Order: sequence, then C-alpha cells, then structure tokens
Amino acid sequence: MSSLRLLTSAARRASSITIGRRGYAEVNDKLKLSLVLPHQAIFTSTDVVQVNIAAEAGDMGILANHVPSIEVLRPGVVEVIETTGASKKWFTSSGFATVHPNNKLTINVVEAAPLEDFSLEAVRTNLVEALKVASGSGSEADKTEARIEADVYETLQHALAK
Repeated sequence: MSSLRLLTSAARRASSITIGRRGYAEVNDKLKLSLVLPHQAIFTSTDVVQVNIAAEAGDMGILANHVPSIEVLRPGVVEVIETTGASKKWFTSSGFATVHPNNKLTINVVEAAPLEDFSLEAVRTNLVEALKVASGSGSEADKTEARIEADVYETLQHALAK
C-alpha cells in the first residue's frame, strides 16, 4: 500500500512541474560565439546570427535557442554569419563545439585559418603528393599519415571549390 501512495505522490508532483518549451530562434536573438585556438581567440563572446560547423555526425547550423549539446568536429569549414549579414569562413582541424544554454557557443580547435588564405592550386598539388605517398612503398606509418593528409586536402579542396 505504501508503494501506491509513493507513486500517487510522485505523479501529483510531476504534473505540477512546468516544463519550459523550446521554440524557434527569433530574428533578434543572437548567439554569443567564442572560437578559440590554444594560442589565440578569434571570437570572444561575440554576437553572431548563425554558425555552421563540420561535426562528426554531419554538417550542422547553430542558431540562438539551439538545444545544448557537445559536438566533435572533423576537419572542415566553420562559417560564421555575423549580425551585419557578412559571412566569414575558417578551415579548422578537429576540435569540439559546445552549445551552452542561454545562447552561448564555444568552439575549441587546435588549428584554424581563414579559408581565403588557401590557394586551390597549392592544395591540389599537395593532394597529389600525399596520394603518391599513400599508395607508395613506404612504411605503414608513412602511408597512414599521408592518407590522413590526403583526406584533409580533399576536404579543403571541396571547401575552396564552393
């Protein structure tokens, strides 16, 4: 009988709890972005409209009121859409993106460079060289390293071709 009273009491308490509803981002809602490298902060709690990231689970766009989450980043482009409507793109190495409550986003990466700093021709040349090493007769460690390098160059080449 005491089990029934416990369940009834818990059910009454659960029905009296109000749960906040998540909604769509309003036009005026901003996201506070911090994009940080070990040696430099590119953004520090800067208001932005949207951030697009290359997550391991797939590409995703983050707006204000996004559900809190932690995403592992793969090498790829982080695009920041500023409040002025301007878009800035960085090619980043792997890292983490953490969406915090209250419209905060922290992105921690080891390396990042503006996408415009890369030359498509140089990337293509380096990709060919990495593929030669990956398919060559070197050590397994050299081949594996070259394959990783080639994967990054292929991703970078794709980003530059857009």
